[in-house]
Amino acid sequence: MNIFNRYPYLIADIDVNFYDIAGKEGMSDMAAAKFMIDEAKECGIDAVKFQSFKTETLISKNYPNDLKLSETPASYKKFDKFGVGEYRELAEYCQQIGIKFLSTPFDFESADYLDEFMDIYKISSSDLTNIPFIKHIASKNKPIILSTGAATLNEIKQAVNAIEEVSTVDIAIMHSVSSYPTEYEDANLLMIKDLVKNFPGYEIGYSDNTKPDKDMVVLTTAYNYGARILEKPFTTDKNLSGNAHCYSMDPDDVIKLKWNLLFLSKINGMRNKQPVICESSSRRYARRSIVAIRDIKKGEAISADDLTFKRPGTGISPSRIGEIIGKTVKDDILEDTLLDFDMVE
Repeated sequence: MNIFNRYPYLIADIDVNFYDIAGKEGMSDMAAAKFMIDEAKECGIDAVKFQSFKTETLISKNYPNDLKLSETPASYKKFDKFGVGEYRELAEYCQQIGIKFLSTPFDFESADYLDEFMDIYKISSSDLTNIPFIKHIASKNKPIILSTGAATLNEIKQAVNAIEEVSTVDIAIMHSVSSYPTEYEDANLLMIKDLVKNFPGYEIGYSDNTKPDKDMVVLTTAYNYGARILEKPFTTDKNLSGNAHCYSMDPDDVIKLKWNLLFLSKINGMRNKQPVICESSSRRYARRSIVAIRDIKKGEAISADDLTFKRPGTGISPSRIGEIIGKTVKDDILEDTLLDFDMVE
């Protein structure tokens, strides 16, 4: 199953960060969203992702504040200004400048209107067990990227099965940790390998919520462990105090990451162990050949005591010594001569 045609595929999760950028820069919300899309495109991002929701369909008025004080209906309401018209405009803008548009729907209405101008769906970790919603999205018959934060292996399998009950779409499964920001010791990148093992034939990715390290080692390691789709929150100002800026990557981080991934691709090379072209000289000259340790006269039978092994490796390999011992010498062989099969019979 392949959703994208090149890898690693890098997704910038703009989320609702553009609202804070709009406030900082004194621009409209739409202008800020497009500004961040431009920045993502400029630094080499493959796709941008937003979130489509309305507070009333996402969170109960009776949400208990003691669960997470930062999440209240009021805290969400200021970030749900965009609807079908705005997201259609952003999708068209992305198409115009050549970057993929994605938005995670958080309700049935959003899933329905996004279908008009979005060709890949992203399902949030928070909806992994929302089987009716998952089946509704799957019924659109478009590829699905499934995040798995806070999920058990069985829950992931149930979600995948729910998709496959109603559709034959391609599915990408993303390792993620639902903690914001995620501490480095909680990233558990080895779980990527577990997903690769348990879901052969599916694309595996990683949605990262750690703070960007100075060399972008976290995302680089995720790719090296088998994550072919990489997603991370994106901002143009990590110092803003808003929703996710402190653990978002900025354009400079993206440039570092892309350099890492290019370098990693270069040094990874071929999977199957075999000689490579640059080793041709070493195979020929640094290896050893069977060499006469003394003068051997015509007609003598060669014994192991007559032989040693020296460079270069242009003669008979020591691995074939059994084919030489006991053979008769056709003509005199001088000490230190590399043996050849034409010399014996």
